[in-house]
Amino acid sequence: MSAPATMLARAEAYLSERRRLGFVLDRSGSLTLAFARFADGSGHEGPLTSAIVLRWVKEEAVHADPFTWAQRLNVLRPFARHLADAEPRTGFPEGAPFGRSKRRLAPHIFTPAEVNGLIAAAGTLPAVFGAGPATLPTLLGLLAATGLRISEALRLWCGDLSDLNTHITVKRSKFERTRIVPLHPTAAVALREYLRARARLGSTYRSAPLFLDERSGEILRYAAVRRAWLRLTGDLGIVPRGGHRFIRIHDLRHTFICRRLMLWQADGTDIDNAMLALSTYVGHVNLGDTYWYMQAVPEIMALAGVRFETLSSHRREARHG
Repeated sequence: MSAPATMLARAEAYLSERRRLGFVLDRSGSLTLAFARFADGSGHEGPLTSAIVLRWVKEEAVHADPFTWAQRLNVLRPFARHLADAEPRTGFPEGAPFGRSKRRLAPHIFTPAEVNGLIAAAGTLPAVFGAGPATLPTLLGLLAATGLRISEALRLWCGDLSDLNTHITVKRSKFERTRIVPLHPTAAVALREYLRARARLGSTYRSAPLFLDERSGEILRYAAVRRAWLRLTGDLGIVPRGGHRFIRIHDLRHTFICRRLMLWQADGTDIDNAMLALSTYVGHVNLGDTYWYMQAVPEIMALAGVRFETLSSHRREARHG
């Protein structure tokens, strides 16, 4: 069977097939379509080639760094493999011409005072942001208290809360996994108060979104939350302490994980036994993603060093005692 004539038609067919298999493909799907439109707009015809891929990677992100180019190139690899099954003359850049496409920079770890300041400031934000004073403090508090991903929080329905608000069922997690997230009593109280305020915005039926846009009454979107976040962090003037140029909403999740690890380190908890529970709680598929924090965050490394030195000292004393 002959391949579709345009690169865009090939990309749409590929994405449709992948989504039927259960893949979400939000960002990668958008970039694949962007490449296909670029290729067609450039007059490219015939099989995929290394030349057209490299042109798109660099010309459409001319001011980006090689790491960004490597990421864009990596997004197209599955599409290229898909095309190669039907078109043997398909070409794709070999190796890693721009270096590694994956890296993890140290996150910003909020202090308790910074988290409290963000939540307090969120309560004074005008509702014009959509994520306004009724919704945003609860949303940010939930992220800080549970380590949920922002995407998971925005996909919650009222029915995902247990009857007594003791736990949340996260059904639309990364990789389509479901998990139960127990709530601290203070978080349960905050959610009950929010639900009373939320009743003025719209239905609280179990099938209704938990977080609503305060302007439209519809489900709260990430774009509205991000606008509000940029306003808050700009007003508070929090200086990034990680490897990123800006503090991110996702840093609330990083902070939750790191604070828990730091408390365990300080209390002398057996980290290896506790790690599996933490990894399950935050929805990590790979346990190594949880262990990554042990070497990526200076505060945790410092505590680990102190603990190691204390243990070594005790062993030396036991040997010479």
